[in-house]
Amino acid sequence: MASSGSAALQFFPSSTSLSARVHPLVIFNICDSYVRRPDQAERVIGTLLGSISPDGTVEIRNSYAVPHNESSDQVALDIDYHHNMLLSHQKVNPKEVIIGWYSTGFGVTGGSALIHEFYSREVQNPIHLIVDTSFRNGDATIKAFVSVSLSLGERQLAAQFQEIPLDLRMVEAEQVGFDILKTTMVEKLPSDLEGMEAFMERLLTLINDAYKYVGSVVEGHVVPDNDIGRFIADSVASIPKISPPAFDRLVNDSLQDHLLLLYLSSITRTQLSLAEKLNTAAQIL
Repeated sequence: MASSGSAALQFFPSSTSLSARVHPLVIFNICDSYVRRPDQAERVIGTLLGSISPDGTVEIRNSYAVPHNESSDQVALDIDYHHNMLLSHQKVNPKEVIIGWYSTGFGVTGGSALIHEFYSREVQNPIHLIVDTSFRNGDATIKAFVSVSLSLGERQLAAQFQEIPLDLRMVEAEQVGFDILKTTMVEKLPSDLEGMEAFMERLLTLINDAYKYVGSVVEGHVVPDNDIGRFIADSVASIPKISPPAFDRLVNDSLQDHLLLLYLSSITRTQLSLAEKLNTAAQIL
């Protein structure tokens, strides 16, 4: 039989009456940052801003994404970017403070404990908000967690994430936008060329529909509509009279200028990234 002085494993919750209320703007910001994430990133993380009411309810009012690199056993956060964004937000609304962090996905991962440890140094008892941006079956899974310490006697062994009550309240207009967001499946934003291709395909479809309508009116299968006829005439009259070779040359010149601009912006982005990495390595050394 164990003696009365032996140590036992115990869980110490950070708070017994903590709950969270998230505003729709935060969910929209998280989904937007997920769509705009880098190609190699599987998830995005960021900082949650808000306040804590006297009854223990955490009001999550705003958020911003924080660049990071993540592997199986390491997580690297852009701490300078995090602090600069925090200063910018507090200039606009000084009442909003750090209350935790968010991540996209379906659950807690191995690197979440490391990130939570960093935010524990920024604020006491941070909230961890998880948003499942896949919207499985048209349903949004949004959960909030806090850290619970596992101790052996006076020695802390590990930490466990414990779910807390989460309230997502919306007015009617916000609910309409949120429902549309759940039914729109967009993994990545299209590139400029992909967007141009989709626009040209849509334009070609509209031109074919107008061509079929005019043909049906001429053949007597459809009753003519004067308003539609005037609209088509105005659209045709607005097109400048350019020969096909000149039009092709104009489009190709514009396309080449656009590709050159994309190439220069890509080079600039690469140089800025290298300069940032070199600056970070110099500070470490």
